[in-house]
Amino acid sequence: MHDSVFDLCGKRILVSNDDGIHGPGLQVLIRIARSLSDDVWVVVPDQEQSGSAHSLTLHHPLRIQSVSTNVWTVNGTPTDCVLLAVNHLMKDKIPDLVLSGVNRGANLGEDVTYSGTVAAAMEGTLLGIPSIALSQVFKDPENIQWSTAEAFGPGIIGRLMAKGWPKNVLMNVNFPDASPSGVTGVEAVRQGIHKLGDDLVERLDPRGRPYVWVGAQRPVDQPVPGTDVEAISRGAITVSPLRVDFTDYHTLEELSAQVLS
Repeated sequence: MHDSVFDLCGKRILVSNDDGIHGPGLQVLIRIARSLSDDVWVVVPDQEQSGSAHSLTLHHPLRIQSVSTNVWTVNGTPTDCVLLAVNHLMKDKIPDLVLSGVNRGANLGEDVTYSGTVAAAMEGTLLGIPSIALSQVFKDPENIQWSTAEAFGPGIIGRLMAKGWPKNVLMNVNFPDASPSGVTGVEAVRQGIHKLGDDLVERLDPRGRPYVWVGAQRPVDQPVPGTDVEAISRGAITVSPLRVDFTDYHTLEELSAQVLS
């Protein structure tokens, strides 16, 4: 990645997440943001919203609760949080950057379609603000390498902002399950295959009634080189640009030329 770093001093940063106000990665991201700017605002769900994707609350009122100076919770989704932050709490001076995370766990491959972390960055992008989702990969929940995200996060954010990217794109950053000294590099890669939810666990509750628990992602036998899943497995930090326009233009051209003409 490019060596120049964008000066965020004096810029307004909005921090959000999907792990909620008590998410362990939130304080990590707040420290990252405050190392870049002294104008940091935090608007997060009042409880965990993992897997909420880009959902918007439409059928009950949203309540904003002040926690401390420039820190609020919302009884809604990550999308709600960013929307209310930009259009309500920060409407007099909207943020220059939205940071979402640091998520407790990977957001690789198809994870991004379920991820509330990515959704918060997507909402920022739709509102015209440069937005970055950040996630810390782990295998052992008792030994999550938060120091890796904290060590590399500021530099990656600064370099991405220095380069810039299109308005309809968000940046998805994943930190590997490695100590800072074990990181093998920073790589720009595409989405791989990392499907969640294939392992359904069927059990009985204490009253003998059946229930189903959505399990972990399926294993990937041979991750494809050039993808986030493969690069993470080698200890690299991955940076993937994601479009909010889901259109497959190749198929669109084929439909227009061959099917609908």
